[in-house]
Amino acid sequence: MQKNQLTWMIGGPQGSGINASAEVFAKACSRAGLRVYANIEYHSNIMGKHSFYRVRVGDEDVRSYRDNTDILVALDHETLAGDGDHRRWATHFGHLHQLNEGGGVIYDSEIDFDPSQSGRPELRFYPVPFMEIIKKALEEVGKGEQARRYEVMKNTVGLGASLALCDYPFDLVGEVIRGQFKGKRSEVGELNVRAARLAFDHVRDNFDADGFPYTLKPGPEPKARILAKGYEIAAIAKLKAGCALQTYYPISPATDESVFLEKHQREYGLLVVQCEDEISSINMAVGASHMGVRASTATSGPGFALMVEGIGFASITEAPGPVLVLYQRGGPSTGLPTRQEQGDLLFALHPAQGDFPHIVTAPGDLRETYQDIFSAFNWAERYQLPVIVLSDKKLAAIYTTIDKLELKYDQIDRGALFTGSEWTSVDAKGPNDGHAANGNGHGNGELKEYLRYALTKDGISPRSRPGIQGGRFWSTTDEHDPDGHITEGVEMRVAMMRKRMGKLALVAKAIPQDQQFTLHGAADAELTIVAWGSTKGTVLDSIKVLEAEGKKINFLQCRLMRPFPAQAVGDILRNAKRVVCIEENYSGQLATHIAAETGFLIKDRINKFDGRPFSEDEMIAAIRGALAGKTEAVVTNVR
Repeated sequence: MQKNQLTWMIGGPQGSGINASAEVFAKACSRAGLRVYANIEYHSNIMGKHSFYRVRVGDEDVRSYRDNTDILVALDHETLAGDGDHRRWATHFGHLHQLNEGGGVIYDSEIDFDPSQSGRPELRFYPVPFMEIIKKALEEVGKGEQARRYEVMKNTVGLGASLALCDYPFDLVGEVIRGQFKGKRSEVGELNVRAARLAFDHVRDNFDADGFPYTLKPGPEPKARILAKGYEIAAIAKLKAGCALQTYYPISPATDESVFLEKHQREYGLLVVQCEDEISSINMAVGASHMGVRASTATSGPGFALMVEGIGFASITEAPGPVLVLYQRGGPSTGLPTRQEQGDLLFALHPAQGDFPHIVTAPGDLRETYQDIFSAFNWAERYQLPVIVLSDKKLAAIYTTIDKLELKYDQIDRGALFTGSEWTSVDAKGPNDGHAANGNGHGNGELKEYLRYALTKDGISPRSRPGIQGGRFWSTTDEHDPDGHITEGVEMRVAMMRKRMGKLALVAKAIPQDQQFTLHGAADAELTIVAWGSTKGTVLDSIKVLEAEGKKINFLQCRLMRPFPAQAVGDILRNAKRVVCIEENYSGQLATHIAAETGFLIKDRINKFDGRPFSEDEMIAAIRGALAGKTEAVVTNVR
């Protein structure tokens, strides 16, 4: 019996509205109680290049996409056949090969396409007169001669035709379309609904839609769930944590987070500043942290490359932040601006010169993203250092259902604060390298004063903010004494380095284990998969499939990268029967990091570096290969 599930894809030139129709369909499914996992692939230019959007829906939870689809909506010829006919080196070969057997292809009848030449005679092709349908919808309101102005409605026509094929209730989608167009735009919303309905009727009237093998029904019990994009969850976490300043310079795929925050800044007492460059972005955020507010920034690889000196600046001055969300994409240099990669782990671990403390965490899904970003602000202020949250294009762009968005660790912790009533004791001043004076130059050994960088027992000095009486302090990016004044004294250098670097040991003890790593599955599995970040969902979905076949596999998810839980991770790996590390980068950066931290060398590695995330199919094939003793780089499974 066929499960109540469907994979739907729409493709066309950028600017043709494929994202709008895909998200309408996803929203209509979610409201009807179904679970959704949707992802978009798009080029780095603004208009014209080919892009496509997958929507996978069903009754069961899904955390990854499949290679093949049940229904393909093609707004242009390239979606069907690729661009090999007009390029020396084709970038893709269309999507016809990605349809399941008996799948349906809805395409504009104006396209010069002959289904008999597709090489897939078992597919079902449905040519639909997109522009005629749009014109008919407009004629009903006296605008028939304006059809070309409304050409973007082709995406809605394709959606309406799809609903007729998969037998999904039209009214559920029509309601969502109307909701997208409020106020003065409601008339456009009604036009879209009418165009979709005409396309729905056209397929019903002209084709044997009842015989289509892939159908979809609303969920038996509609349940309120969150349907959100990854960057929205990241932004909401910042608002929940009380972020007061967000800086950024536009860069894919990080910009969406800042744009979302810009829309809501007035409601939440937040200031979002688009800076002149990434250097300004990081330095402004560091300055705001010193001013006593929770500050953050967001960027991607090329922007992060410009921020590295600012990160060192934050660390040596013991700024309580900022929190930096790094959305990884294909590199190096400009690389693949809108494509997926896990290529910045080692860079994030060692972004600036010298030894300095900072925290690096890599959440694996949107629930973990929400928790880790919220916690990052606490860690930044409690330990007075910068925190990097490693996200990526996949996590930023996915559109998925979440049962409940909640925080397991939900308390705000502002760390040790100087209030004006306490003073720094003499024994916190540290060595004076033989000089008679100490602190602010006072020679009286009994004098108490506020020292911003006092050498406290735990290495955390109470921090001041502007306006606190007696809390004035100096700060410099040079090595300094407890006063903040520049020093090159040997004893003071050693004392200050130990003070700063000692924070990492405190962090390692304080962060809960479930925010450091998780071992999913039985400890005695025949194969242990090691992975990190956004591959989590795909690994778990794949293991579920393989366990049904009798395979016994577990998954070690590494989440806290610095400080790294070396002892615990090393123990798990040394007790494992077989280990394979799966990553979306060329060199195996997590495997390298684990070897450096634990001494355990993971020899079997599977790496995908084509700019696209692992599909469930690719992951299953990779794990099967590992079980059979074969591990090799996965270039791509999609032509």
